Amino acid sequence: MKWKNLIKVAFKSIIKNKMRTLLTMLGIIIGVGAVIVMVAIGKGAEQRIQNQIASMGTNLIMIFPGSMQSRGVHMGPDQGVQLTLDDVDKLKKNSTLLEAVSPVVRSGVQVIGGSGNWNSSVWGVSEQYLEIRDWEMTLGDFFSANDVRAQNKVCVIGQTIVKNLFANEDPLGQQLRLRNVPFKVIGVLKERGQSSFGQDQDDVIIAPFTTVYYRLSGQPHIHQILARAASLEQMTQAQAEITAIMREAHKLPEGEDDDFTVRNQTDIASTAQETTKVLTILLASIASISLLVGGIGIMNIMLVSVTERTHEIGIRMAIGARSRDIMVQFLIEAIVLSLSGGLLGVLIGFVSTYIVHLATDWNTVISLENVLLSFGFAGAVGVFFGYYPARKAASLNPIEALRYE
Repeated sequence: MKWKNLIKVAFKSIIKNKMRTLLTMLGIIIGVGAVIVMVAIGKGAEQRIQNQIASMGTNLIMIFPGSMQSRGVHMGPDQGVQLTLDDVDKLKKNSTLLEAVSPVVRSGVQVIGGSGNWNSSVWGVSEQYLEIRDWEMTLGDFFSANDVRAQNKVCVIGQTIVKNLFANEDPLGQQLRLRNVPFKVIGVLKERGQSSFGQDQDDVIIAPFTTVYYRLSGQPHIHQILARAASLEQMTQAQAEITAIMREAHKLPEGEDDDFTVRNQTDIASTAQETTKVLTILLASIASISLLVGGIGIMNIMLVSVTERTHEIGIRMAIGARSRDIMVQFLIEAIVLSLSGGLLGVLIGFVSTYIVHLATDWNTVISLENVLLSFGFAGAVGVFFGYYPARKAASLNPIEALRYE
C-alpha cells in the first residue's frame, strides 16, 4: 500500500470517531500548548533580565566591601571591612583601563517638598556617574565636578520622585528637604524601570557624593565603587587591574584572600540567565507530563482500535497484506493522531501566550526552535506509544482474525 493511501486510511479511521479522537488528542494538545507557553514565559523572563542588566550600564564594574569567597567557601560581605574615598582616589590615579570611577554613598531619607513627602533613598556619586551607568537626562543638567568639590546642595531626581512629589508642576528649581538639609532640583533622569533585583531605579535622588558623605551619611566609609572599563574586550583585564590596585591599597599580603569583591554586569547576567534557564526547563518538564499522558491515551485507543478492526486485519492479510504493511498502517494512524493534536496544541500555545502577554504585560518570546521541538516531540510520542499496538496488530494470526466477530 502506498504512503499516500496509508495516510488517507489513517485520516478516515480518525474521523470516523470524532469525539473519541478529540478526547484522545486532548493530552497532546494540552501538552504541546503548555510547553510552548511555559518556554515562552521563561524566554521572556530571560530577555527581560538581560534588558534590565544592560540598563545598569555598559562595561560596568562594581566593587563591594568584603570578600564573597574565602578559601573556597562562599561568604557574605564582611561588615568589618569597608571601602573608603582613598580607594577611589587610588583607582583614579593608578588605573589605565578605566574610563570613569565613582564612589557610591547611599542613605535612606524622608523627602519633603513639592506636593508632600516621600520615603526614598539618596545616592551620593561623582559627576561621572551618568557616563558609567549610560543614563540620560530628560530635564535640566547633571551636577558638575565643581558641585562635587564645593559640596553644593543640588540634586537630580528619578521619575518616581517626580510622579509622587511634582505630578502637576515643573520640578526644576524646586527645593527638597532631605533630613532638614535643603537641596535644589537641577535635573530629572530618564525613566529606567525596575532593576534585575526588582528595585525601582526611578525612586532615587542623586546628589554629589561629597554633600551626601559629609552632610547626610554620617558614616566614615562608602557603600560601593562603580567603574567603567574602556571597552568590553578589556573587562577581564580591568577587573584584574582593579584587584591589584585594591589589594595594594588595603595592604593585603600575597596568599591572603581579598577583602573586597569585584563584579561586572556580565557575571550578574550569567547568574541570572542560568537561573531562568533552570526555571524554564523545570516548567517545560512539568508541561511535558501532559504529552506523556496523551501518549498513553493514544496507545490505549490504538489497542481498542486493533481489537475493533481484528476482522478487517484478517481480511487484509488474506488478500496479500504482509505483517509489515499492517504494522506501518497502524503506526501511521498513531503518528497522524499525535501530529494532529500537536498542530492544534501549537495553535492553542500561540493564542495562550498572547493572552498571557495581554493579561499580565509579561514579556513572552515564542521561538521557532521551541515550536518545532514541541511538535517533533509530539510526533515522537506517537511513534513510541503507537509501536506496541501496531506490533500487536501485525502479529495477529490471519485465520483467527477472520473468525473474530
